[in-house]
Amino acid sequence: MRRRRPAPAPLPLRDGVDPVRVRLPGAAEGTAEGTAETVRGYLLDRFPASAPELEELFASGGIVDEAGIAVPRDAPFRPGASVWYHRALPVEPELSGDLPVLFEDEWLLAVDKPHGLPTTPRGGFVAQSALVKLRRSRREDRLSPLHRLDRGTAGVLLLSRDPGTRGRFQSLFQERAVVKEYEAVAAHRPGLGLPRLVESRIVKDRTGLQAREVPGPVNARTVVEQAGPAFPDPEGTWARYTVRPETGRTHQIRVHLAGLGVPVRNDPLYPRVRPSGSEDPDRPLQLLARRIALVHPVTGERLVLESRRALRTGDPE
Repeated sequence: MRRRRPAPAPLPLRDGVDPVRVRLPGAAEGTAEGTAETVRGYLLDRFPASAPELEELFASGGIVDEAGIAVPRDAPFRPGASVWYHRALPVEPELSGDLPVLFEDEWLLAVDKPHGLPTTPRGGFVAQSALVKLRRSRREDRLSPLHRLDRGTAGVLLLSRDPGTRGRFQSLFQERAVVKEYEAVAAHRPGLGLPRLVESRIVKDRTGLQAREVPGPVNARTVVEQAGPAFPDPEGTWARYTVRPETGRTHQIRVHLAGLGVPVRNDPLYPRVRPSGSEDPDRPLQLLARRIALVHPVTGERLVLESRRALRTGDPE
């Protein structure tokens, strides 16, 4: 069953950044933030830290409904409706904009994402994301990601350049017609019996930073094989692994490798969460989206797109 295409935003991008959409809870869901009678009351209850910004947006007509009409301060709460607005951008540290192009045509753009750069705006990173940086540098507001790489993961990232054909590319991912191969440097553990297929059920919710494996029907499959001999350094003994995810759950590769007892080197989340702010940009997560292969749904061309980046294996120079 294909997902329903979301309605277009009633506000244009602003300097490469999409407007925020807030959906008002339906009648059956209730309003967890209280019993607001107006849209304004609901938003102020839900986002109290943004109250001054929201009041200014209401005063200037900057909050609009699905038709792009300004929402007045006394507009009644309508269960299931949505409102849109542009939020003030957070103060962000400058992140690497090193995004070399691996392939492009009129429908598709493939870039080589660096470690530490989010794919899309998230949390405290909005302008400092691959999507916004590319929209601004290339002056292409229609760019949209076809998949996501974790902020810490480097490598091949695909984006759509044409909204009219985006769905055709997304269908390839949904039908598992895109072959993805990752490279990881992770702990070495003899006797794993590689290569092997790792299967489990992975869930991720907003209550924590980690995804986790739980009992139930399998929804995550990853093929893992060792790609080279083990090598020691002062921090331990490591190995290079080739990893092919057959599904696309959040943090899937990181969860599966940690579950095997070979967590990815420098992983701030697995097997345990490190304190916020302890990440060292000079010691990035050693996970790389090495290559992606697919048949171009418009031209029929077979594409094999490969990252030019290298992981730090600790091997002698």
